[in-house]
Amino acid sequence: FFQKMGFGGKKRYNAPHAIGIFVLPAHSRRRPRRRKELVVSAAKEIRNKIKSVQNTQKITKAMEMVAASKMRRAQERMRQARPYAEKIREVCAHLARANSEVRHPFLLPRAHTQSVGVIVVTTDKGLCGGLNAAIFRLITARLKEWDDQGKPAKLTIFGNKGAAFFSRFKADIISRDTAYGDNPSAARLVGAVKVMLDAYRNGEVDEVHLAFSQFVNTVKQEPHMEQLLPIPPESVREKDGFSWDYLYEPEAPPIVDVLLTRYVEAVIYQSAVENIASEQAARMVAMKAASDNAGNLIDELQLAYNKSRQAAITQEIAEIVGGAAAV
Repeated sequence: FFQKMGFGGKKRYNAPHAIGIFVLPAHSRRRPRRRKELVVSAAKEIRNKIKSVQNTQKITKAMEMVAASKMRRAQERMRQARPYAEKIREVCAHLARANSEVRHPFLLPRAHTQSVGVIVVTTDKGLCGGLNAAIFRLITARLKEWDDQGKPAKLTIFGNKGAAFFSRFKADIISRDTAYGDNPSAARLVGAVKVMLDAYRNGEVDEVHLAFSQFVNTVKQEPHMEQLLPIPPESVREKDGFSWDYLYEPEAPPIVDVLLTRYVEAVIYQSAVENIASEQAARMVAMKAASDNAGNLIDELQLAYNKSRQAAITQEIAEIVGGAAAV
């Protein structure tokens, strides 16, 4: 019967009118709904990416809240440290301008500046925007300027980020202190600074500068560098055009020595707490920006997911309608 109808042998598999009687032709035996599978796969990938971005957004929001809490405490410590640091700066600047018999090394400028020391305060952790990058740009510019003048520089580094950055550039780091925490003590900071002070006393460096991030407000932190030693007399404007001097009891030399040591400790501590406040403020702003960007990305992915799902539904409707028309 099949031979009479023309379906005999292998030819029956290729007969286009044998679809309803025996088997599908060769061109119809491919995987069906290939396009639908691709659409479903794309929708699944988008859904997984949305979940991933949502998890990241939760982390950034949590880090933003933690940074805000730490910033308030750091600001309080900074406000408490500022009055003492400013007053002792004023007193030591008056000592530098006074015609006193006491001539301390911290007050006497060197005849020729042949080498420079820099105390750099950076953060231990990242994720704080361009805070460290700004202070690095300032310091590298000054280091290049001093190098062009033939003045080599020695560095004392606070913070992991600064130590890693200047180690890559083979800078002359004579001391460092990393992982000093969110609430460092003055005694902890003095250890690394003492190496720089000894180098200044021994004549290895002729000037000591201090670089840190100065806290202006929550959204603005400025890189700042100032001369620490010798104490610049022009750092204080004299009132009424006269200079100051002090009476010392019992003797001037030990009092001045202790006072200038306290000056260095106070300024270093104040710069550290300012840098910590700047770090937390910059991290809070950076994490808020990251959370907002994650929200925008989620909205875009959600729109793409809806479009993909709509395309899959449209494809199914088209296949149903096409099948009904064929029947």
